[in-house]
Amino acid sequence: MRPAILAVLAGGVLLTGAACESDAQVYNAGAPAPSATTSPPPDYSADTALICGKLDKIFTGELDDFGTAIGKMIAYKEAKQTDDVVKAEKSAAAELQSAGAQIRKETSVAQNPELKQAGETSAVKFETSAKDLKYIKNIKTTADLDKTLKPQLAEWLSPVAGYCA
Repeated sequence: MRPAILAVLAGGVLLTGAACESDAQVYNAGAPAPSATTSPPPDYSADTALICGKLDKIFTGELDDFGTAIGKMIAYKEAKQTDDVVKAEKSAAAELQSAGAQIRKETSVAQNPELKQAGETSAVKFETSAKDLKYIKNIKTTADLDKTLKPQLAEWLSPVAGYCA
């Protein structure tokens, strides 16, 4: 009779072998025991609709305020009012920062962990743009805004867009 052999492999698989007459059994320490019944996946639809309704208010409110600040900035640039341009840039950045914080707040309570993560990703994108004024400073005319705003909005909103379509 051979002595028992015990080996632990990467991934938590435990192999146990006993005497020649017995069958070896394989156990996976990390896997749950098989269940006779499987439960359906959680339904997050009602909570997701509620969160998306709140996000919609953020997108229409904060982003309207961002648009107003950008519009003022463009007008000040065209009028060569440098001090007012700087104030408008800071105001636009503050609106982006605020939008990011509100997105984070609203999605942090989402039941769907994927929506929660998407909200965090979207919030970071808004906040990154608010801190790096490169995007804002590159807008000098309404034509610049028209060229850049749609792709920029898609970048900011894409993480949560799939949940709030």
